[in-house]
Amino acid sequence: MAVKQTMLTAEGLRKLEEEYKYLTEIKRKEIAEKIKVARSFGDLSENSEYDDAKNEQAIMEARITTIEAILKTYVLIDESNTSNERVHLTSVVTVEMIATGTRATYTIVGSGSNEANPAEGRISDESPIGAALMDKCVGDVVEVETPGGVVGIKLLEISK
Repeated sequence: MAVKQTMLTAEGLRKLEEEYKYLTEIKRKEIAEKIKVARSFGDLSENSEYDDAKNEQAIMEARITTIEAILKTYVLIDESNTSNERVHLTSVVTVEMIATGTRATYTIVGSGSNEANPAEGRISDESPIGAALMDKCVGDVVEVETPGGVVGIKLLEISK
């Protein structure tokens, strides 16, 4: 099975490295202390504090493993070689919802990087809108399948 590479911007890489450092250097110690304290309460079979701390530890360790996998296989996006002729990773796009005339601006980011945050206008290249816009030019109209049905979107602008 081929390893999937994660496309990262320099900012996305920095954030992942910071999260990894926090989880491995600070959070691990905090959770270990919670487990130690919970163990001191006695019988582990009926100790909800212990169970909660162990669950928190498992979730954190899974996240650390995910970050380690990304950091081993990431590809840094070279933004200096990109143009504004077509939509690509790191493009900032302004679109118009055809039915309503509503405009929105999004930055297209890599899907596996955890950089996506629609509330901040950062959408994944694998999200319905992001995937539909990839490699499109200004003036192109795409149809996007959404939970509410198919939506027409016109690409108004591409920038960095």
